Amino acid sequence: MAKLYIIMYHYVRDLKNSRYPNIKGLDYELFKQQIAFLKEHFTIVAMEDVIEAWNSENGKLPENAALLTFDDGYIDNFTAVFPILKEHKVQGSFFIPGKTFTENVLLDVNKIHFTLASAEIHDLVKDVFAFLDQYRSEEAGNLIPANEELFEKYAVASRFDTKETIFVKRILQTVIPETIRNRMSSELFRKYVGMREDKFARELYMNRDQIRCMKREGMFIGLHGYDHYWLGNLTEQEMHADIDRALEVMDGLIDKDNWVLNYPYGSYNLNVMQYIASKGCKAGMVTKVAVADTEIHGRYELPRFDCNDFPPKSKNYLNMQ
Repeated sequence: MAKLYIIMYHYVRDLKNSRYPNIKGLDYELFKQQIAFLKEHFTIVAMEDVIEAWNSENGKLPENAALLTFDDGYIDNFTAVFPILKEHKVQGSFFIPGKTFTENVLLDVNKIHFTLASAEIHDLVKDVFAFLDQYRSEEAGNLIPANEELFEKYAVASRFDTKETIFVKRILQTVIPETIRNRMSSELFRKYVGMREDKFARELYMNRDQIRCMKREGMFIGLHGYDHYWLGNLTEQEMHADIDRALEVMDGLIDKDNWVLNYPYGSYNLNVMQYIASKGCKAGMVTKVAVADTEIHGRYELPRFDCNDFPPKSKNYLNMQ
């Protein structure tokens, strides 16, 4: 099979005119320019084309094949992305956590995103330290290491985030016990964003009818877990339960014998890959940055580029062959 450029998107919106101009996303006008660029220099393929190429003995994709993937089920997908893809007659693959449209609950990952977009990062780090001190003394005993130790270990800058931002994300996503980090992310969201979580969730995510509409119009719908957990950090029983619940609520939106999983946070392990394969999954996507090649990566460890790696944002993709 030919190599495949898988491109990852999250928020796509009119950033400067939105309530949260600092959210890490791609501006709507830049998205339109990027789709035009991709159509000119790549062949945008559908997920069904990719699966068929893998399942056929002599299956192949066109040269410079590109696959567009959109994470988390945001309303932006329906209001901003979907019309542009329809206009250009290309498919997007949308990976949706089941909880977003079945329970109208704001995911912790999004509490963190919008808190980061609303707060000064150094103030936020101080608040995280203060909350950790509070929980360490009141609830967690000695289970949580000292603030300085946590910062030294987890404050490591990434391609797009400062070390302070990564520190806040890691603490609130996975490092400390779930009940504590859930409470912390809610308190910080309340302080810096100031909206009720249920109301915010209804504005942020697509509903089932909108997802159905996109599927009916040729878009591909995939799994992104149910609770948007770090699947690789769960016990085997917890991981099974999350994926099974996601499959259950996505019934009618996916082909249960031919589905694709985008690992939340890019977190997976051998147990996750073996389980999803046994349940009919045909591919798994990670956050490692490279051109996807099943002969190198295997179909359950497919890397993706960020949308910021392509014009008009940058030409990083040229250096990541």
